[in-house]
Amino acid sequence: MVVVTLARMSNALQAKRTVDELKDLRALTSDADGAQRVAFTPMWSTTRSWFTKKLAQLPVETHADAAGNLWSTLRGESSKELLIGGHMDSVPNGGWLDGCLNVLAGLEILRRINTQFNGKPPITIRLVDWADEEGARFGKSLFGSAACAGSLDMNEARVLTDKDGITLSAALKNVGIDFERVKESHGELKNAAAYMELHIEQGPVLLDKNLALGTVLGTYGVERHAITFHGQAAHSGSTPMNRRRDAFLAASRMAPEMYSITDQCGGVCTIGSCTTKPNIVTSVVEDCRITLDQRHLDPAALANMLRAAREASEKFAREGNVSVHWDRLWEIEPIPFHPQLMDLCDAAILETTGTQFRLPSGPLHDAASMAQIGIPTIMMFVQSLHGISHNKIEDTLEEHIQASVVAFDALADKIMKWIVAAK
Repeated sequence: MVVVTLARMSNALQAKRTVDELKDLRALTSDADGAQRVAFTPMWSTTRSWFTKKLAQLPVETHADAAGNLWSTLRGESSKELLIGGHMDSVPNGGWLDGCLNVLAGLEILRRINTQFNGKPPITIRLVDWADEEGARFGKSLFGSAACAGSLDMNEARVLTDKDGITLSAALKNVGIDFERVKESHGELKNAAAYMELHIEQGPVLLDKNLALGTVLGTYGVERHAITFHGQAAHSGSTPMNRRRDAFLAASRMAPEMYSITDQCGGVCTIGSCTTKPNIVTSVVEDCRITLDQRHLDPAALANMLRAAREASEKFAREGNVSVHWDRLWEIEPIPFHPQLMDLCDAAILETTGTQFRLPSGPLHDAASMAQIGIPTIMMFVQSLHGISHNKIEDTLEEHIQASVVAFDALADKIMKWIVAAK
């Protein structure tokens, strides 16, 4: 049982209201298979309409930028801005909390700040609902925040299509967004002094430690490769075992080796797919292609993981008398969050729950786009039941959701004072 400090629980901050609004959104945008708020679809537009009606009850200026990100601004005494971010879009058949908890907690903080400061806080507060964080439809995560940060690869994004052959640019046009202008959204960040984001953990670390909340150190760096072993096809009945050049045998030895590498280096490694040729039951495998995803928060450790995997693949290829070839699929460097904001997040969680703990984020988040371009950034995690997300069984205890709203609000206060003190 989490004991939540009640000092911040008032008529101004109603954490239970966030839980109730999350349930309302679930009823509106989910079916028996889970949440269906996929970006740039009719249900996503319905979600936005529902949300903007709530924003209309506050003295905020709300608009969508050139990339489809929705901004709500409470003007302050200073033009310096604290950005509170999240995303309302989901994966197909997703959970009821992924993304939208961030935004609705931010809405509750806007209400509290508006009440406390009579509509004029010491700095400007902006809540942003990023467009298409998930990348579920077109396979490109962080679309809106990457466009805003200026890191979106336009040539890559321009040719993306969904399963029905609809291009990203066509889908954007259908909701009033001109693909060729999306990077104009960068102007929204000109006064950004800090960025904060709340998210369910999506994994089991806090659950296993019986903690409600945690401070996020940063997002993992990723090395993602396809590894192809090439041997020789041969009849499965007439070829002696000692004469085979079996590409699958060499590839299969990589799986336990990846676990050994993570034991040595930390982080995580995943072999997520395996395809073979000629892919028939009566032939020794000639070609075996596996995909390897490696993640770590420390860039040196990530480099060591990659080096060790390459050396292992070459060793197994030699032993199996096959060849091996690597193709890079994607990479991103580790993105640490701001050390002073981590301290403030620790303090906010300690005040709320009496505990504090730091952990990295394996998944990417929009916060990474902000941190990449030098905006002081912090994330807070709340425990995920089952350690599961992107699934209709995704869940978090209601008392933990309320604790996250209280702690996130305390963090907003601390960051506001930090920004003011930086004058």
